Amino acid sequence: MLSVKKQIITDEAMQPVAVLIDYQDWQKIEKLLENSEELGKEEFNIAKYAGAIQLRKDPLEYQKEIRGEW
Repeated sequence: MLSVKKQIITDEAMQPVAVLIDYQDWQKIEKLLENSEELGKEEFNIAKYAGAIQLRKDPLEYQKEIRGEW
């Protein structure tokens, strides 16, 4: 785990309202977040869902029918 020196700022009721950290630590955190986002990205392939459902009606006809109920 990344060790970050921080200072917690509180209000009059001693509730935390902000955290101060060194700019260098902030840059390290930003880089870690950026790397984790890149790792989490997965290319979406819609073709794998082709044929997943079987339609009983033509989609355009169904749409017209439903809209006609308004």
